[in-house]
Amino acid sequence: MKRIEDLWKEAGVRNPVSLQRGGCAPVRPGKKHRVNVLALGDVGRTVLLGLKLLGGDVISSIGICDLSAENLQRLEMEMNQISYPFEEAGSLPQVTPVAEEQLFDCDVFVFCASKGVPPLGSQGDVRMAQLEANKELISRYGKMAADTRFKGLVAVVSDPVDPLCKTFLTSSGLVPSQIQGYGLGVMNARALYFAGKDQRLAHYREEGRAFGPHGEDLVIADSIVHYDDELSKELTALTVNANVAVRELGFKPYIAPAISSAAISILLTLRGAWHYSSLYLGDENTGAFLGIKNRMEADGPDYEDLPLPEALYERINKAYRHLLTLK
Repeated sequence: MKRIEDLWKEAGVRNPVSLQRGGCAPVRPGKKHRVNVLALGDVGRTVLLGLKLLGGDVISSIGICDLSAENLQRLEMEMNQISYPFEEAGSLPQVTPVAEEQLFDCDVFVFCASKGVPPLGSQGDVRMAQLEANKELISRYGKMAADTRFKGLVAVVSDPVDPLCKTFLTSSGLVPSQIQGYGLGVMNARALYFAGKDQRLAHYREEGRAFGPHGEDLVIADSIVHYDDELSKELTALTVNANVAVRELGFKPYIAPAISSAAISILLTLRGAWHYSSLYLGDENTGAFLGIKNRMEADGPDYEDLPLPEALYERINKAYRHLLTLK
C-alpha cells in the first residue's frame, strides 16, 4: 500500500523539505501565545470570537488589525466586555487593536483578509474565484513577514487556502513549517454532520478521514479500516456542496468554517493536538500545501502517514497533482 510520502516521490521530488527542524517549531505546544488577526469582516470577527472564548489556555493576547478604525474600536469594546463573572472561573485573552506595522510582532499571524468575495448566487467553486485577487493581497503581507524576519506561525484562513499558503511561502521566504492553511477542519465537520444523518455513514466518526483542499478536490474517506470508494465519494459530494445549500437559503456560509477550520483548528495546533490543516509537501521547486491530519510537536508539524487503499491514494494523488499546477 502507498502512503502520503509517495505523492511527492511520484511528482519527482527527491529531497523534500523537512517540516521538523530540531526543536525549532514556530510555536510552543501547550504554552501561551500572542495572536494577531488581520481583517475583521464576517470571517475575521467569527474567528476572533472563537479564539477569545476557547483559547484562554494557549493565548495570552489577541491583536486585531482592520482598515476600519470604527470596526476596531467596536471590537475592542465588545470583545473585552466578554468575561466570566468571577476571576476564578477562568480568564479570557484581552483584545487590542494593532497597527499594520505591528502585525508580525506576535507568535501567530492569522490571515483573514480577502478581496472580491463572490456574491450570493455565484456559480461554481466560489473559493477558487478569489485566487487571483487574494494572491496579490497575501503577497504584500508575505513581504512584510520577510522584512520583519518573522519566526512564528502563519495561519492562512482566506480562500482558496492551499494556493494562498504557497503564495505566502514564495513571497515571504519563510520555511514551510511556519505556514499552515486552515480550511479542512470544516470539511471534516460537515462530513461528520452528514454521516450523523445516515446510518450507512455512521462509522465515519470513528474511522473516517479528510484529505486535500478546501474545495472541489476534497477527498473524504468513509473509513481507513474498510474503505468504500462509492460511499466515500457520496459523502464527499455532500460535504463539498454543503456551502451551496447555505447560499441557496440566502446566507454566506462563513460561521462553520471560521470556527471549525480556523478557531478550533488553530487552538488545537497550539495545544499540540491532532487536527486538520494544510502542510507543505515537496522541495524548494516542486510542492503544494495539502490538507491532512497533523499535529504540532516541539520540532515542528508531524502528519499521520497511514497505508492507503489504492483507490483512496489515487483520489488524494489527483488532488495533490492539481494543487501542484496552481501558481
